[in-house]
Amino acid sequence: MADDALIQDPQGGMPRLLEIMRRLRDPETGCPWDIEQDFSTIAPYTIEEAYEVADAIERQDWGELKGELGDLLFQSVFHAQMAQEAGLFDFDDVANTMSDKMVARHPHVFGAESRDKSPEQQTRDWEAIKAAERAEKAQKGALDGVAVGLPALLRAFKLQKRAARVGFDWPETEQVLDKIAEEARELVEARESLPQDKVEEEMGDLLFVMANLARHLAVDPEAALRRANAKFTRRFKSIEAALAAQGRSTADSDLDEMDALWDAAKAAERRAAE
Repeated sequence: MADDALIQDPQGGMPRLLEIMRRLRDPETGCPWDIEQDFSTIAPYTIEEAYEVADAIERQDWGELKGELGDLLFQSVFHAQMAQEAGLFDFDDVANTMSDKMVARHPHVFGAESRDKSPEQQTRDWEAIKAAERAEKAQKGALDGVAVGLPALLRAFKLQKRAARVGFDWPETEQVLDKIAEEARELVEARESLPQDKVEEEMGDLLFVMANLARHLAVDPEAALRRANAKFTRRFKSIEAALAAQGRSTADSDLDEMDALWDAAKAAERRAAE
């Protein structure tokens, strides 16, 4: 086929990737798995690839980051190919839409506005431009446009950030801490006397306020939880390694011993950081 040379060209760049995607989705000669996919089935992979990009950055694995960025780019190509087949738009439309958006949101770079402004002022200007864009889309409410498909913790953070812009927010961090204590008490009470769905509701309320605390402390809750997950994984693996060195496993241990090994791993990390 005429396009085989492009597909085999290691320097083919973006045209090569687009052609590969087109061939994968070809109804007669493509891959059966790729052909049967749609937007909803691919969306979870898109989210997963975005998190793998974040993971590579967190670990500062720059070689792996290149591959993860490629995986994420492929997700955009996949969605654009399906959209083109449906007569909605194509990859060039996606790229042009993004370019138009960036030019419009940076008048101090691509327009006549002065670049002599603080990062804080630029953030305010950015939000004003985004608000105008939402108004053009008939998104009138303060919470309109916060994607339902976001991870729940991140969506809670963004919902509260939007509400705070219109004054619906506690002015002091201490008030958020008081609310956390209140929600924790309600969760304990629910566990003791209410059905499971109410326990889940109270747990959600507590997590929601925790996300608000993160915002008040200028902490990204997703990043904070990723770091906590990584720390837990690292220390638990230290427990397993210590037991394995004795020819044992966690099944041969108990909580007291594993707690002691956890504390030892924690102490070792502190010494290494000094």
